[in-house]
Amino acid sequence: MLRHVVLFTWSDAADEERRATTLAALRRLPEEVGGMTSFAVGPDAGLREGNAHTALVADFPDAAAWRRYAEHPVHLRVIEEHVTPWLATRTAVQYEV
Repeated sequence: MLRHVVLFTWSDAADEERRATTLAALRRLPEEVGGMTSFAVGPDAGLREGNAHTALVADFPDAAAWRRYAEHPVHLRVIEEHVTPWLATRTAVQYEV
């Protein structure tokens, strides 16, 4: 199994409404793209200063399933419309579980 973890830090232009809209778009990925065996995305709990603002964790049966997800047109559209314009930094990792 392959785990995909992404940490997003939003720019100052991403107000609370924008962040909520982006989270909603990300949360639709399992039904609109599929391929993952588990999926979770949510805002930072605010317990420590300096954390990223949002985390996404998705599990895939294998690397091929992750690649199909990563290259899927809906996934790419969500990134283009809801993530990239509001992003300050992004960090990701994929690892075998």
